[in-house]
Amino acid sequence: MRPANKRTVWLCAIVAIAVIGGMGAERAWAHEWYVTSNGRPQNSGTRESPWDLESALGGRQKIDPGDTIWISGGSYRFPDRSLNSPGFTVRLVGERDKPIHVRAIPGERVTIDGGLSVVSPSDYVWIWDLEILVSENFTMSRELSEPGSHPQSYGRPWGGLNIHAGKGCKYINLVIHDNAQGVSFWRGATDSELHGCIIFDNGWKAPDRGHGHAIYTQNENGIKIISDCIMTGGFGYTMHAYGSERAFVDHYLVQGNVAYNGGTFLIGGGRPSRDIRVLDNVFYNVNLQLGYSAPFNEDCEVRNNILVNGNLAINRFRQVVQEGNLIIPVGAPRPDEAARVILRRNRYDPMRAHVIVFNWKKSATVDVPLDSFATPGMIYRFMDPRDVYGRPVLQGQYTGQPVRLPMQGEFGVWVVLLRQP
Repeated sequence: MRPANKRTVWLCAIVAIAVIGGMGAERAWAHEWYVTSNGRPQNSGTRESPWDLESALGGRQKIDPGDTIWISGGSYRFPDRSLNSPGFTVRLVGERDKPIHVRAIPGERVTIDGGLSVVSPSDYVWIWDLEILVSENFTMSRELSEPGSHPQSYGRPWGGLNIHAGKGCKYINLVIHDNAQGVSFWRGATDSELHGCIIFDNGWKAPDRGHGHAIYTQNENGIKIISDCIMTGGFGYTMHAYGSERAFVDHYLVQGNVAYNGGTFLIGGGRPSRDIRVLDNVFYNVNLQLGYSAPFNEDCEVRNNILVNGNLAINRFRQVVQEGNLIIPVGAPRPDEAARVILRRNRYDPMRAHVIVFNWKKSATVDVPLDSFATPGMIYRFMDPRDVYGRPVLQGQYTGQPVRLPMQGEFGVWVVLLRQP
């Protein structure tokens, strides 16, 4: 074998250094940035010199794929309080294997007051653990004399989470309440997911009807996933996957959600829908409707859902798979069992789950097994979804035995949070 000359050795060394350096540089690209309510755009984004929220989310800072933006506890009030205000705008671009994370600092309550809008360019962004509301809704009336979906007399920000664009984005464990609409999840957002969110008391009352929905959504390309969310209250529909004959309502996976004491859960519009999957959901005092005014729809799969005090309507679908659903109309006999307990673990946070209980016999307590979720010694907290930042309904140290949960009535749902002792 001919020995390498000095030039060849030198070139090989340069290549090796470049490869190793590149790997190290890739790791170094994943930075952690910090935002506080009194941060400044000209700061450096460190803990000691944090940014403001508007510049950090809006693409005015240098944030690379794989980076994390940590938001400190506090209230972030968007200054424009007009009806057409977009709220804080997100323009962040990650990559499939290196999403940008926007997160509340663990254990801290971050309140976005005035709404959050995700616009182009925004791809592969994961937004976690934020609260989104409009504070005027705690002091101004939610009952208007003006009809219609866009009343000029509304007189406050629209608020909510407005997703206009973005591929491969995820919205995880958000608490969205007291907005004109909870989540607006539009056609420009593709292959994106809403997971583990708590959405309640959005909308307003008008002379014609209630307006504003927990989720209003349309989709054409890619799959929209709405999973393991809790939705209740409000003035309009719970889910409003709907549009005219020109809009698309296609390719939805709706799985593991809990909808209770709210408006109809609708998927369908004026244009034929296709590829609709509704799996493993719980509906209590909520109707489920697939298909609206389209002359026909293509295919849907409705499996293993529980509907109590509600009806299931599947309208004009050419192909229907309907299996394993438990449907109990108002006044119908209940199952011959004391209780049914469902525990659904959060896909992204191993210390979080939802517990749903059907207390058929209306006992004062129900035993809830946590063995598939917790290990002995862990501290657990059962939280009311409407007061997830408040006092626990029940807390203690897990012993390995079922937890005795106090009940009021036939149905209940809780967010269960774990921590190490």
